[in-house]
Amino acid sequence: MVFKNPFGCGAMGVGLSNGDLPLAVLKNGCFATMSSIGLCEFDVNVRTYEDASKEAFIEEIERFQRSADDHLAELLAINVMGKLSNTPSLIKAAVDKGIKMIVYGAGLPNKLPEIVDDPSVNKVPIVSSADAAVLILRMWQRRYPLDGGTFIAPDAFILEGPLAGGHIGLTREQILHPEKYSLEIILGELLEAIRPYEQILGRKIPVIAAGGIWSGADIARFLSLGASGAQLGTRYLATYECPAKDNHKQSLIDLKAEDIVIIDSPVGLPGRVVRNEVVIKAEKNEVAIRCPYRCITTCKVKKAGFCIAHALKSTQKGALEDSLIFIGANGWRIDRIISVAELTEELIAGIEASPLTLPKERYI
Repeated sequence: MVFKNPFGCGAMGVGLSNGDLPLAVLKNGCFATMSSIGLCEFDVNVRTYEDASKEAFIEEIERFQRSADDHLAELLAINVMGKLSNTPSLIKAAVDKGIKMIVYGAGLPNKLPEIVDDPSVNKVPIVSSADAAVLILRMWQRRYPLDGGTFIAPDAFILEGPLAGGHIGLTREQILHPEKYSLEIILGELLEAIRPYEQILGRKIPVIAAGGIWSGADIARFLSLGASGAQLGTRYLATYECPAKDNHKQSLIDLKAEDIVIIDSPVGLPGRVVRNEVVIKAEKNEVAIRCPYRCITTCKVKKAGFCIAHALKSTQKGALEDSLIFIGANGWRIDRIISVAELTEELIAGIEASPLTLPKERYI
């Protein structure tokens, strides 16, 4: 897929990258990712969650497709979490609805080429290290060989660094020492590690840098280092088109740097969040545990002290007293809400003003 601009919106779970946001992003020449996670209501339970979440996801795709022309509809990416209990079902539902890009995070996509057997569908794993990317490439090379010595390979990688919001595929130690595990460092390692596989495939494997990217100058820096594009989340959270509630957006404007902390999520990964009442109570084991879904296979709700699905659904609904608010490390820099068009213009201007030498080739 080729987009006018080398950046776009990553998935923000439980509906925050859905609604009017992906269409607005695509209309401005950028890539957009819809979340598949947690779209059903609170009134489902363990027995009904998987079907209800898939039905809500299909409805969200159909709503988008009714609003988009055929060209833009084909450019939409959807994000799935490998740790969900119904991941294969969500992927198949998306492909059946004509989605042409599957972004797979929170787990290794061991069987993704089997689940998605349509070669026209782009398969894009999210990784946080060169080792993870090489593990995927080796696995797919062994399991899914093609004629001529090639194999079914990822169409791109999204490389998420330690400054990302939400769940992060690095250890707490790595996250707290970004000077050793910065996105710049792991990008260089990843580009070097995948080069032999690019030679086997006879094509480039684009790498999209993500995590803590704020400005056009940031995007230009990663492009100059070899990335094919940049993914942003928090910047799009602070747009009019994002379906986050007004009180949620205002809380971001009021945010201070010291309000952003790392927690141990029930998912089994570290997460970057706003330190609010839910986080404080969870630290003291004072949250009443209610797990209505059993939606995540690795969930450690009793150890973490709260249900992440319930907390994130509360965020979506604007019930901030019961919410968990994911945020990138630079989220404290939000000082106003702007339109997607204004954000796009700002980022393009920053890229164009950069003195760095940028690649002429376009891979996204």
